[in-house]
Amino acid sequence: MESFKKHLPEYLMEAAELGLFMIAAGVFSCLFEYPASPVHQAIPNRDLRRFLIGIVMGATAIAIIYSPWGKQSGAHMNPAVTLTFYRLGKVKRQDALFYILFQCLGGLTGVYIVAILLGQVFTQPPINYIVTVPGSVGWLAALVGELVIAFLMMTMVLYTSNNKQLNRFTGLFAGCLVMLYVFLEAPISGFGMNPARSLASAFPAQIWSGFWLYVVAPPIGMLLAAGIYQYLYGRRAVKCAKLNHENNKRCIFCCNYKQSQLQNLSDRLPIH
Repeated sequence: MESFKKHLPEYLMEAAELGLFMIAAGVFSCLFEYPASPVHQAIPNRDLRRFLIGIVMGATAIAIIYSPWGKQSGAHMNPAVTLTFYRLGKVKRQDALFYILFQCLGGLTGVYIVAILLGQVFTQPPINYIVTVPGSVGWLAALVGELVIAFLMMTMVLYTSNNKQLNRFTGLFAGCLVMLYVFLEAPISGFGMNPARSLASAFPAQIWSGFWLYVVAPPIGMLLAAGIYQYLYGRRAVKCAKLNHENNKRCIFCCNYKQSQLQNLSDRLPIH
């Protein structure tokens, strides 16, 4: 309980971050894809609409990651991310459990807020709670798609966040990948990559088509990326579980980021 009280602000931030992301996803999906929307009618090309949605959602992810909350909680917003950093020894067990719980609660809250605000525009087809289901090419392609995008996302996060020249840009790269995934991969699997995000839509919609793959594939893809990264660079190469550590916010993780900074500084000092 003492640990829970100390780290409750970070848990609430994780809930709020995914909740805000789901609100943005719901509102902009309705704006671009609801047939009676003026924006939908003004942009008849489906691919262009999806591209614009990708830009908006990528920008939303970047804004959340670099927000004060994102800087403090680490901006996981995804149980697969938290589970991977737990596996890497950067997140304690109790923090991992509460992060995942609050991510799920935050995602659900965000979806229900949009449902209350927009009603049937959001809850009925074609928007349908922005539920993630396999595309027309089937569940196997969706499974492979989810594995690939999760693997690439975690590979990027680990490589850039642990690189002293690139670590401040990790959130920017993550947002760009979100943009590309919405445009290129969403037609295959709906672009889940996040068990809490998929649960947040599936539960109120009561649509569970292929739901298992959205729970299984993202952690497997990210854990595989972590395993390869550790094999190539060693276990101690992972400094922290934050996506953005270039700030003065507190860190609740098993972090050796400052230690690494001090070591880099000492290496640059002249020896007399």
